[in-house]
Amino acid sequence: MGITKTDKFTDEQNRLATIAKALGHPARVAILQHLFKIDSCICGDLVTEIGLAQPTISQHLKELKNLGIIKGNISGTSVCYCIDQDEWQKITQLLSQFLSQKIEGVGDCC
Repeated sequence: MGITKTDKFTDEQNRLATIAKALGHPARVAILQHLFKIDSCICGDLVTEIGLAQPTISQHLKELKNLGIIKGNISGTSVCYCIDQDEWQKITQLLSQFLSQKIEGVGDCC
């Protein structure tokens, strides 16, 4: 979607699209699942856990961090990442509202 076109949509629509794009790559889903599974910060074993090269993992972490799903703290020469629980709660609520919409009155139109 072009930058000039996003102004035609609501903030909520743009936010949902951004979330969907970030979650639209299986590596990012795997990273999030791993972070939820370990329930703590992770400082570098994602390469062995996910099985992708370090630069690739770093790019996916950057996308998740830009979205706000994860946050990172610098610890020596590495960055430790964990789920941003407040942001995750907001994202969960937004996605739940969107996905729980009811189809009413349409019937089987096709």
